[in-house]
Amino acid sequence: MTEDQAVRDPSVPAPSARPDTASGSGGPVPDGPVAFSPGVRSASSAQEGGLPAHARLPAAANARLRLLVRWWEARPATVKDREFALVFTVLSFAPPLALIGARFGDLPVHGGSAVSVLLTLGQCLPIAVRTRWPGACLAVVGTSFAVHQCLGCPPTFGSLGLYVALYSVGAHQTRFRRTVPLAATGAYVLFGVVLHMLGSPAGVTDYLLFPLVLAAVWGLGALVRWEREREAVRRRLAARVAVAEERDRMARELHDVVTHHVTAMVVQAGAAQYLTASPDRLNSALETINSTGRRALAELRFLLGVLEATGDAEPQGRTPTPGRVADLVEQTRAGGQPVELIEEGEQPAITTGARLAAYRTVQESLTNAVKYAAGRQTLVRLTHTPHWTEVEVITAGTKGGTSRSAAPREDGSHLSGGRGLTGLRERVETLGGAFTAGARPEGGFRVHARIPAGAGA
Repeated sequence: MTEDQAVRDPSVPAPSARPDTASGSGGPVPDGPVAFSPGVRSASSAQEGGLPAHARLPAAANARLRLLVRWWEARPATVKDREFALVFTVLSFAPPLALIGARFGDLPVHGGSAVSVLLTLGQCLPIAVRTRWPGACLAVVGTSFAVHQCLGCPPTFGSLGLYVALYSVGAHQTRFRRTVPLAATGAYVLFGVVLHMLGSPAGVTDYLLFPLVLAAVWGLGALVRWEREREAVRRRLAARVAVAEERDRMARELHDVVTHHVTAMVVQAGAAQYLTASPDRLNSALETINSTGRRALAELRFLLGVLEATGDAEPQGRTPTPGRVADLVEQTRAGGQPVELIEEGEQPAITTGARLAAYRTVQESLTNAVKYAAGRQTLVRLTHTPHWTEVEVITAGTKGGTSRSAAPREDGSHLSGGRGLTGLRERVETLGGAFTAGARPEGGFRVHARIPAGAGA
């Protein structure tokens, strides 16, 4: 027995066969319903993403609902309040919703009148200014609600406006935050006295529970306001921290650029005055000063471009990279400082932040060597691994001969101002690396940085 025979109802006659004129195969095709094998989708189902109709409809409805929510949130608060008040007013006169309205006092209900309509409007229309003047909104809505209950007007959906007004006071009241609740409490006491004088059957429990409900609604609005204010404070603090971090970053960059190049130019200019007897060496020194000044201007222009914050990508070739450390060493060597460069391993594909950190480490170390250990042998070693780039700069010197201004204090700062090495430490550690700098026991100074290849962007 075939699968079709197993599932076919015996009471239903077998479908007749007809030629397959569509496919051209000439084979018989069932004339009745066709059973699809599991896992096989029709062309229309494939075109619709394979989703059944009952699943596609809710997805489309959810998408439209999200668009509607975003459209509503983007509208100004005053406009939303007016539109909400209009809809709320229309619903207040819908008879099926009358039983949903708030009611207190249980006084006999009288027939509707023009006064009842006016009091209903008084509980609905002030909602249009609930965020702009929440206190005034509560005063009008609360008074209308109290008079509406005392006169025994028919129930109305608009009486829920009292809850809306109380929530708005808690969420949007900025002035007289303590005065408004006190005034509302006094008004409620007066309202209760009037109801009692009019013969309200409400008991003590009713008079105590109703203000608790009102206080809960007001507290919900106050909680929303508190969360909103806390979020605003958090955003302000985050903005201040971001500004401070950006200032520190730019200060580090300016220090690294200005200190290095200006120091090199000062040293070279000082040496040039003793080379008047050797025109060739004097011209070489002047050319070095000129090229150093041009490089300083180029890097300053780069920093100014960053400060402009145009949103464009950084120009290619204007950010120093470890591949140009050789040029940096050559510049320092041309200024009279004996420097040796050793590069080991193949440079990995590292990010701009890691490249700049490695370059600045060498730059600051050579600047300190020129300032505090002029004429002493300096070794620059770059070690590349697939995941790290290590930078080591060692300045030779006699034991105890390291300049005091370059030596670190116990707190990690430096007598020379400390911005250079301290800034390097912050730069490297921000990228997840390790940084050490200090005097060597045998004399001289050592700077070492271990920078992750994939750190920073």
